[in-house]
Amino acid sequence: MDAPEDPATEDPEATAAQVVAWLCAREEMERGLHAALGRDPGQRDATTARMADVLQATALGLGPEAAAVWAGVPDQVLRSWLELDPAFAAAVASATALAAAHGLGPGRTVTPAMVRVAVLAISRGQGWQTAARLAGLTPWSFRQLLGASPAFAAMTRAARRLRPRRSKHFVPATYRPRHPGRSPGKSEGYRLLRMDDPVLSPPPED
Repeated sequence: MDAPEDPATEDPEATAAQVVAWLCAREEMERGLHAALGRDPGQRDATTARMADVLQATALGLGPEAAAVWAGVPDQVLRSWLELDPAFAAAVASATALAAAHGLGPGRTVTPAMVRVAVLAISRGQGWQTAARLAGLTPWSFRQLLGASPAFAAMTRAARRLRPRRSKHFVPATYRPRHPGRSPGKSEGYRLLRMDDPVLSPPPED
């Protein structure tokens, strides 16, 4: 059996590319998991999965904007879930209390969760200042981390290589209008952006 590779000998650029690719492969992984059950993920599956991601991010001390980036949904969608789904809102409140009880939250030490949000935001087209704000980092702390951590610097470079070429906004590609000045039609919209998504609690009757 081959001995494990010494971390000191790993290529930081290659490792960063693998990490960023894993973070951005969310939808492919979900499709693969559902394919094991012989079906494609439905709207309810996708929504509940992203709600669970919001709870995970919140329990790790991230705020609503950062949690939305983590889950891969626009901020206005998260706000609508909180307004329309009492069970989800209560779960988010509990996750917030859990984070506070464990000393996690805005203004604390930089965490891997914050790094994840910054990298995801950059990969989706955000500039570094916006990515820093979404992750809960000040511009100074973001630049300090870039200078002190070759791994973080490599991940930001890898994320930039994946970012959309034209759009500078954090909007899923499938939600962008086909022609400038035109709003996307219902058939073109990203399903999690639609404000008429069914409220998930209570569960539907059989």
